[in-house]
Amino acid sequence: MDLQNQQKFYIDGEWVDPVEPSNLEVINPATEGSVATISVGTFDDVNIAVAAARRAFESYSVSSKSERLDLLHSILKIYKKRYDEMAEIISLELGAPISMSQKSQAACGIGHLESFIEAFEKLELRQRLDNGDTLLREPIGVCGLITPWNWPVNQIALKVLPALATGCTSILKPSELTPLSAILYAEILHEAGVPRGVFNLVNGEGPVAGAALSCHPDVNMMSFTGSTRAGIAVTRDAAETVKKVTLELGGKSPNILFADADVEKAVKRGVFGCFYNSGQSCNAPTRMLVERPIYQKVLEIARATGESQHVGDPAVPGRHIGPVVSELQLDRIQALIKAGIEEGATLLVGGPGKPAGFDKGFYVRPTIFCDVSNDMRIARKEIFGPVLSIIPFDDEDEAVRIANDTPYGLAAYIETGDDEKAERVAGNLRAGQVYINGTECAYGSPFGGYKMSGLGREGGLLGLEDFLEIKAVSRP
Repeated sequence: MDLQNQQKFYIDGEWVDPVEPSNLEVINPATEGSVATISVGTFDDVNIAVAAARRAFESYSVSSKSERLDLLHSILKIYKKRYDEMAEIISLELGAPISMSQKSQAACGIGHLESFIEAFEKLELRQRLDNGDTLLREPIGVCGLITPWNWPVNQIALKVLPALATGCTSILKPSELTPLSAILYAEILHEAGVPRGVFNLVNGEGPVAGAALSCHPDVNMMSFTGSTRAGIAVTRDAAETVKKVTLELGGKSPNILFADADVEKAVKRGVFGCFYNSGQSCNAPTRMLVERPIYQKVLEIARATGESQHVGDPAVPGRHIGPVVSELQLDRIQALIKAGIEEGATLLVGGPGKPAGFDKGFYVRPTIFCDVSNDMRIARKEIFGPVLSIIPFDDEDEAVRIANDTPYGLAAYIETGDDEKAERVAGNLRAGQVYINGTECAYGSPFGGYKMSGLGREGGLLGLEDFLEIKAVSRP
């Protein structure tokens, strides 16, 4: 991949110049230096891409299931061939440590693809109902796809792949902070033989290129992942043309530690889980709710664990965390750390400023607050940085009440030695995923949230169905 020549968009099977040149530097968050220059698109660029997708939909929408499965297998082959390149690009533009990028970030591109192939093989596009009618599942049409910077390929795969599988055509608008992984993904799709116009890529900023997609009358569906604020804007823009909208938005996930848990393992998992990806995950366990009998013990373990979290150069292999993605993100995190101190939370680990020895780069000190009340800003705002809030509770009912006292509902975590309690509490939590005792949901399980965490689900069978229209046909 030539980093010096990335000022084109991928439209109708070709790399084309923007209608009006407008350049943007891609910044390495570890060095604050430019690593590439991209173009940012306008309504005119989006309009050309939508027209290409609309033309391609006529033929691609009637392609056979076997043809699309063959295409997915071809993509899988090419992606594996360029896997290391993808990991390096994500590490460069996001600041994810290379070991984490290789193990987790780039791996999403394989895990989701394999699970979509498995789900699509099982999906019945034509089904006879018990009442004698026929149910048809048909591609919804032209899809606008807007993806974030924090897990770039993860979100691209969760949108582009179900669109391809179901017979839809699409226009991808990735984050302007991490566009290089999207450009590489477009190269992979081209090499795999995706037909002209079926997939298109236009780089740009949300209020311009993203809004152009959301408002466009020839776009039938918008699939958006990002902040709740931006998701509301996409929904508002899409309302005028009554297009389908799916949203995967923010989170403020509770991690409930009961006294009967394996406390040391639970606390370490919780702290490192919050700090993973420099805290830039929408489902990060950022609120640790602790039963009072173990509260002091938890603070001791959390302090030691937090102090052991190393920060380092993302180019160097290891289990450290890297910088956050941008100076704007750094400033937001610093402001919320200061708010936690001002509102009376106790600083257990870290605090304002950069880690020692990191004058350059957007680095944050891994930070833990204790004695937090759930009405503080650090307990309510999605910080999107390595900042953990520890909140005590007295009993199960209070734990559930605090856990659900949030505008979000993306994920929740439970640590307990009582299986019945785990099931009971999981059933009472208003969240799209619940992780019990360090387990994780596998590829293919639905991902999405309640309340202001979004609409719809991504991944596996339910992720495919979001890109399908349902038609009932009666028979004489």
